[in-house]
Order: sequence, then structure tokens, then C-alpha cells
Amino acid sequence: MNTNYDDNNHIILLGKVTSEKRFTHEIYGEKFFVFDLSVPRLSGSADVIPVTISERLLTNQDIEIGNKLEIEGQFRSYNSYMPGRNKLVLTVFTKDIRFLENQEDEIIAGKDVISNEVTLDGFLCKKPIYRKTPFGREIADILLAVNRGYNKSDYIPCIAWGRNARFCENMPVGTEVKIVGRVQSRAYEKKYEDGTVENKVAYEVSVSSLELANKNDDEKEHAEADENKEAI
Repeated sequence: MNTNYDDNNHIILLGKVTSEKRFTHEIYGEKFFVFDLSVPRLSGSADVIPVTISERLLTNQDIEIGNKLEIEGQFRSYNSYMPGRNKLVLTVFTKDIRFLENQEDEIIAGKDVISNEVTLDGFLCKKPIYRKTPFGREIADILLAVNRGYNKSDYIPCIAWGRNARFCENMPVGTEVKIVGRVQSRAYEKKYEDGTVENKVAYEVSVSSLELANKNDDEKEHAEADENKEAI
């Protein structure tokens, strides 16, 4: 088991700020804020991803709408307790930030550098749900438990495509896997019994590569997503 928690969960994002920062909580006198970062896809669309940051990383410059940023940190989850139910909330926790005001837009568009990459090493905490779309595309939903310091874990929903989906279909709960992918946002409608509809956004990791952990090089099973570009 990997106990280097920075290796277990590492993310890099490059994008533009699209909201004001909002206060979320305070721990031992340290205040934390969240803001939205628009991260472009190669297709020209964008994922809008919530980013959490400590006030102690903003001693020289504050977050403003339109800022171009490079964020390095971890993709984390926590439970938001609401009346009658719990909600899994996902956010990028910032460990380092770099302002890129003088960079060209082409860099932010991901043409010269990686603009959205997350690496996870964790354990399947539910059996993957394998299915096919009406057009025959293979998809598997994965819930990954990623260890964090102080006996905590982050529960990260992931979605695998093509051969990766087939590869993990029959993996038992508790299997340790390494995943590389990108964080994506997905808008959807939730319908309630009273007929009302709420527009919501889900966040998940779109898997580009997936392999079993703790294998020797000559034993390691590895699957590349042949249809991954279609998910971008």
C-alpha cells in the first residue's frame, strides 16, 4: 500500500477563474475559500471545477474573475450533511498556486502543456458498474477510496471507457488500482417525486489509463482506453 499521500492523489489544473471566491470554513484560525475554475478541453468546451484554497496561499495576490491560474493539489471529497440525507461534495484542494496573467491563451487552452491531469492510487469500494450505451459504447462507473493523512479517505467517482471499462468490470471490491485521467464536470437534471426538476452538476474522473497496483513489471496488467479521445 502506498503511504505517500501526495503520490496517492495528485492533480494539476490550468484555467480561468469564473466566480468570486466564497468563504467555506475555518480550521484553527485558518480560513478556506472556494471558487470556480474553467478548464478547457481539447474539443473546445470546458469543465468548470470547484477549487478550495487557504487564505495563507493568497498573501501576495487575491483571486479575481478572469485570473489565469495553475493549481496543484489533490481531488478531495467530503460529506455535506443535509436534512434527511448526506451529499458527497468534490473539490480540488489547493497545495500550490501560480498566477499566469502574462501567459498566452494558447497555454491555457492546453495546446502546449497539460491543463487537466489527476493521478489516483486507491481501492475499489464498490463493484464497478459496467454497461453499454445505445450506440454500443462500453462504460464502467467506479468509486475509488483514496487514502489521505490522519486516517481519512477521499471517495472519488470515476468513469472508464472502452477496454478500460471491460478490464475493470469483474474486479472485486478492495482491488487496488492506479488511475490517470482528468476531472470533468457534467450537467444533469434531477427529477423529484413532486414533479419538480433541479439542474445539478456532477464531478468525476474520466479515466485515460488504469492498471492494477502492487504488481511486478512482468505481471502488471494494463489497459489503455482506445476510445478516450471521444470523451474529451
